[in-house]
Amino acid sequence: MTTTEIELYFKHIKDLILDYSPKLVVALVILFGGLWFTSFVTKTAKKLMLKQNVEITLTNFLGNIIFWTLRVMLFITVISKLGVETSSFVAILGAAGLAVGLSLQGSLSNFAGGILIILFKPFKVGDSIEVQGEHGKVEEIMIFSTKIITATNQVVYIPNGLLSNGKIKNYTQLGTRRVDLDIMTNYTSDISGLKAKLEKIASSHPLLLSNSKAEVYINHFTDTNIHFTVRVWTENVHHMQVKSDILEQTKDLVQL
Repeated sequence: MTTTEIELYFKHIKDLILDYSPKLVVALVILFGGLWFTSFVTKTAKKLMLKQNVEITLTNFLGNIIFWTLRVMLFITVISKLGVETSSFVAILGAAGLAVGLSLQGSLSNFAGGILIILFKPFKVGDSIEVQGEHGKVEEIMIFSTKIITATNQVVYIPNGLLSNGKIKNYTQLGTRRVDLDIMTNYTSDISGLKAKLEKIASSHPLLLSNSKAEVYINHFTDTNIHFTVRVWTENVHHMQVKSDILEQTKDLVQL
């Protein structure tokens, strides 16, 4: 390579630096300013939603959407300032998104299910639910799955697609719950006396709802026993205690 060629080469590099330096500086300013702006907007949006008592799960989800939408827009803006043709880039990004979407249909179904759960709130964090054969307390609602802690302290992750399309039994949502008890006795028992005693025991429990009363009636007969049903209402948190107490107090009344 001759001296003239070397000089031309360095001159070309110098011209490129002089030509792209302003674009690079502007792009860097936009980049760092945009990074601060996206974080600021996301934090502000989350604070506003929390002040409006928006559920934390929905707040985090919407915050993530705002954050990544702004980041993608920032990235496109920065590369456009560097002289990159953004129309072709957006077309490639769209094609890649379509390919990824087709290959991840199950994940997208779970993602859509997560959105439906967050928006329509069939349950929330802390609720006791029964779904897909599992019964436990909702620990966390994520974008693709929901984390449940069972009564035996097992962690169960259920895909949101199944949750949004299946039957969900929420034991917590209404705040109160009915306790149903099956009491058996034989045909030699004093039916009227037993019924009166069951009503007295069930009605006297201190954890019953003040505006409800105990119901006692004969449910059905078998070849050897008469089955009574006892129904009382209490708060969700007292359900098992009320059930256990009434069963304990009635064990000496029945004759089998």
